Amino acid sequence: MRPFKYTIAKDVPSAIKLVSNNPNARFLAGGTNLLDLMKEDVERPDEVIDITRLGLTQIKATDAGGISIGGLGRNTDAANHPLIRQHFPLLTQAILAGASGQIRNMASNGGNLLQRTRCPYFYDVAMPCNKREPGSGCGALEGINRMHAIFGWSEKCIAVFPSDMAVALAALDALVKVKDQNGEERSFVFTDFHRLPGDTPEKDTNLNHGELITAIEIPKNNFADHSYYLKVRDRASYAFALVSVAAALELTGNVILQARIAMGGVAHKPWRATKAEQMLVGKEATEANFKLAADAEMADAKPLEHNKFKVELGNRSIVRALQMALDGGKS
Repeated sequence: MRPFKYTIAKDVPSAIKLVSNNPNARFLAGGTNLLDLMKEDVERPDEVIDITRLGLTQIKATDAGGISIGGLGRNTDAANHPLIRQHFPLLTQAILAGASGQIRNMASNGGNLLQRTRCPYFYDVAMPCNKREPGSGCGALEGINRMHAIFGWSEKCIAVFPSDMAVALAALDALVKVKDQNGEERSFVFTDFHRLPGDTPEKDTNLNHGELITAIEIPKNNFADHSYYLKVRDRASYAFALVSVAAALELTGNVILQARIAMGGVAHKPWRATKAEQMLVGKEATEANFKLAADAEMADAKPLEHNKFKVELGNRSIVRALQMALDGGKS
């Protein structure tokens, strides 16, 4: 462990100012990812700003009928909140699929969105990794890439984003609200919050350094009765997704008015399956139509040497998630 300065922030403005003034400072909320990265010598902050006393934990209904989730609230509280369980069960399912109860009790909602890839080449400081050390190369590209991306990757990085919670939020059209050192607030449409690697894989999100996530907002929707989060992994629990799918349908009779599909384990960010969504609108909710939509989405996949299986797995996972959503998660 390298030495670092530890400061307990007293309020939001001072916390943001402390981090903004030091390019090598980091916020500390739950610490479930940052501390691991520090112990592995991947992250090397010289100042850590403890923000656990800032509040920002409230979960409340919005005037427009959606919900606002505090950025520093715990994953457990979000998953178990009555409003979320009733109106946004897809989010509850995704959070509960994500980690052990102990980790969910510590992990913050904002921190969940900011966790970094679990690519083994990123964690191994003896290996080249453009995300960890820009310009050093990508060890995974010609290495063991079974867990890696099949969409949106670049020659610089093929890592995948690990969050389950974020996949559900992408499907639910969430907004991420942040504040900067000038007290200015701005909101990200969720699909614009995380980045594809391109030439700058070291940048996971479009946040500026020092900006703090204050809340996550989910707009009102009609998906509660027909949504499902499917996670396919090597172990039954406490493992990151090979492929995951957040699926939500709004129906009139058996006709699909709206569809939302997002995938995890396949890209550098939660992958919104827009082609599949568009194909389903106005169609009957049948297995045959689900298969056509999945085929359309997975046609653009570009697998690597060791993860070709993800194409078929992704296809079947989309169909299965949609079937489960249609049945309200009961089949």
